[in-house]
Amino acid sequence: MGITIACSIIAPMLDGFDPSTIQDPALRQVVQTLMNQLEELYAKVQAQAEEIQRLRDENNRLKGEQGKPNIKPNKVARQLSSEAERAIPKPRRKQAKRARLRIDRELVVPLDHSALPADAQFKGYRRVVVQDIVLTTDTVRLLKAKYYSPSEHRTYMAAPPPGYEGQFGPGLKALVLTLYFDSGMSEPVIRALLTQAGVQISSGQISNLLIANQDRFHQERAAILAAGLQSSPWQHIDTTSTRVDGTNQQCHVLCNPLYTVYTTLPQRDRLHVLDVLRGGTPRSFRLDVSAERLMRLMDVPARDQRKLAHLPRDQDFSEAVLQDYLATYGKGIGELRRKWITDALAIAAYHAQREGPFPIVHTLVCDDAPQWTMLTEAVALCWVHDGRHYKKLEPRLAYHGQRVDDFLKEYWEYYRELLRYREQPSAAEAERLRKEFDRLFATKTGYEALDDRIGITRDKKRGLLMVLSHPELPLHNNPAELGARRRVRKRDVSFGPQSARGAAAWDTFQTLAATAQKLGVRFYDYARDRICQGTLFPRLADLIAERAQDLQLGASWKAASPRPAWKPVQVHCWHG
Repeated sequence: MGITIACSIIAPMLDGFDPSTIQDPALRQVVQTLMNQLEELYAKVQAQAEEIQRLRDENNRLKGEQGKPNIKPNKVARQLSSEAERAIPKPRRKQAKRARLRIDRELVVPLDHSALPADAQFKGYRRVVVQDIVLTTDTVRLLKAKYYSPSEHRTYMAAPPPGYEGQFGPGLKALVLTLYFDSGMSEPVIRALLTQAGVQISSGQISNLLIANQDRFHQERAAILAAGLQSSPWQHIDTTSTRVDGTNQQCHVLCNPLYTVYTTLPQRDRLHVLDVLRGGTPRSFRLDVSAERLMRLMDVPARDQRKLAHLPRDQDFSEAVLQDYLATYGKGIGELRRKWITDALAIAAYHAQREGPFPIVHTLVCDDAPQWTMLTEAVALCWVHDGRHYKKLEPRLAYHGQRVDDFLKEYWEYYRELLRYREQPSAAEAERLRKEFDRLFATKTGYEALDDRIGITRDKKRGLLMVLSHPELPLHNNPAELGARRRVRKRDVSFGPQSARGAAAWDTFQTLAATAQKLGVRFYDYARDRICQGTLFPRLADLIAERAQDLQLGASWKAASPRPAWKPVQVHCWHG
């Protein structure tokens, strides 16, 4: 408590104080050290206060009482978004929305002649467009032709039109899919809406419409993943937590400007990320030169590596073979080192594959989470994610707060220079930006927390500057994070699927809805067309392949000389 009071007294006294005005270098260094210690003590006191309150609440709960209520203060929460700082102003263009409207019918509105003067002349009509929607049923009685063959003792019955199987038609089926997966509504709300329209439908029937007999859609999701991986050598990736039948799992989001694919798996470690990149094909493992180098980078001891001598070399083998081998010959290998060995063999097999529908990803655009490292030839790190760490700094002293603000201005100005480089790349500009990076992130502000953060960014230079070698690469991972947000919002409304089949439906239809949006396809129209087995809309995978030719998302890779064989590289953080 004494430290808290001291901080609250001293901090206001230092408002407006600039230690750089002190002429004596030794005294200036002493003052800066004391200021940093004050920041450290204040942060420590805050953390201790939170921990003490947590322990008090837990103690009260154990005694059958209630803890302190979590009442948020009457102030705007601290924003970590950097959108305002990094945004480049663009002229606003108002689009003519009515020009895109389809006119369904015309209604002539007459004028009462008795209200007109005798000399009034008809001058035509003034066109006014009014949008409306009709919420009504279209209940159809199907009269299916029926024949009986006495000689065969068999009855022949006409099949219903495509999409009219069961008790509901294609329009209602497509609407349920759209409301649940694209609009994020819950099943009870959808049922309430349909009931208001006059449809008789139960909760169980809605659930079946969402998850049952969706094989054609599951197949299209697999085709989207294959086309998306083929459309560019780089991919965005992110994960978010989800729940399946009350069990915590992970939703993996893989995307680029043409598609988004969702995959729900138990974990988010390297093996499960490889499962995503391999499209769920059976895991394979391989012991070769690259696997040995990976194990060295992962600090797997030589004695453990020697125990792998009897594994098949330079050929793929299954997970069952590896597990049986480790059970027989892997005695003494700890659980963590066994995991590193498994990761290394799986990554080596992934990069050794030569055929298959899912091509190898060259570069992942992501944050600096450890599970992404060493999976691909390169990792392009997200500038927005890195910048968020600076926004989390909470200096108590005004001088330190000003240092953070001043540095962030330079940080986002450099970011905008990288954006301009993407538009007009050149070797000379790339070299200048590399030198500018070294200058900017060698800054010493005197605020230790900020200087430590700058040093962490400096260590991530290779990943942050991948754009200088490949200008097609984005500077942030926002598309994957926005994709993850779609799952989070759906999770908030519907909690989570209750079965593995439900999880597959969530993955498939969120994939189709997000991809259709990126391709400019109305999801309702697309879903209805597929339910009716129509061909009005091409496969989304075909649209991805077609537009990838126009975008050329891997132009710099094609222009470069043939790449050598994949070689794992040490990175800033690798333990996954």
